[in-house]
Amino acid sequence: MYGDDATVRKILTELGDTWAVVGLSNNRQRAAYGVAEVLQRFGKRVVPVHPKAETVHGEQGYASLADIPFDVDVVDVFVNGDLAGPVADAAVAKGADAVWFQLGVVDEAAYGRTRDAGLEMVMDRCPAIEIPRLG
Repeated sequence: MYGDDATVRKILTELGDTWAVVGLSNNRQRAAYGVAEVLQRFGKRVVPVHPKAETVHGEQGYASLADIPFDVDVVDVFVNGDLAGPVADAAVAKGADAVWFQLGVVDEAAYGRTRDAGLEMVMDRCPAIEIPRLG
């Protein structure tokens, strides 16, 4: 497993409340839309990152992580596994504290690079499932 319970808890409760959600758009049918809604309900600021740079859940969107003009704490990744590694690298470059790959997204090389850079990382888990379990 990539991200034990202690790491999940740390990311969700200690590393900050600004989450860049890569792949978040106004498409209500996509998982990112619902997960972002849950994160907001639990007090997280959700920043949409999508090529369309749409405003979602009241937050201005950006086309890339590099375009966000402020710091982000966690980068939540809702992209195809083949594209996830470059997003993790962009999160490192952005100065994020953690990267979270959603259910079904696994890239062992990206996990190693991200952890070697000093970031916390979780793969193949969903914060919308994990955060309510924290109690």
